[in-house]
Amino acid sequence: MSDKVQEPVITSIDDLQTSEARWLALKRIQYVDQQGKSRTWEVATRKTRGKAGVDAVAMGNVLRHPSRPPATLLVIQYRPPLDAYTVEWPAGLIDADETAEQAAVREFKEETGYDCRVTSVSSPQAADPGMSNANLQLVMVEVDLPEDDSVSPEQRLEDGEHIERVIVPLSQFYDRLVEYAARDRYIVAAKLFHFAAGMQFALTNKLT
Repeated sequence: MSDKVQEPVITSIDDLQTSEARWLALKRIQYVDQQGKSRTWEVATRKTRGKAGVDAVAMGNVLRHPSRPPATLLVIQYRPPLDAYTVEWPAGLIDADETAEQAAVREFKEETGYDCRVTSVSSPQAADPGMSNANLQLVMVEVDLPEDDSVSPEQRLEDGEHIERVIVPLSQFYDRLVEYAARDRYIVAAKLFHFAAGMQFALTNKLT
């Protein structure tokens, strides 16, 4: 991650016409509901969906070390729509000619510096169905750490990307997210918190 010289500051917010937008479009859907009534819905759509038919991947991950308990790697980055730092799993858009698996390996390497192996790929999941048709696939990956992992591998970030990496033992996963959520100007991504909360619920209710 490049050195921080200041906190990000929003300088203006303006209306954006779809014809001017690079990534998104705003649409109006006219439909007939289950009782035969005509209705209208507003939706944001992505302009970048490729042949995979899926917009993005999120990489749930497990880091395995020879002498330490399993951990997961979180990324923290400023998100202008929220004017806050989000705590997330690594994620990214699928390029036009990529599969979800290929995108996951590429994005994980770019954002974290680590090579990974894919262990499973979910079906497409809705990202925010009340507002957008955006979808994603959860790709679970594993990373084998060397005994001496004191030096983190170099990230391959694009211009404008500033991503902090945090390794959290799985035993502390839920509690650490709760701690982050209590910080000023920090927000935990929903899909990440839901996963951790499910793990915590199963553990505390002795369901596993």
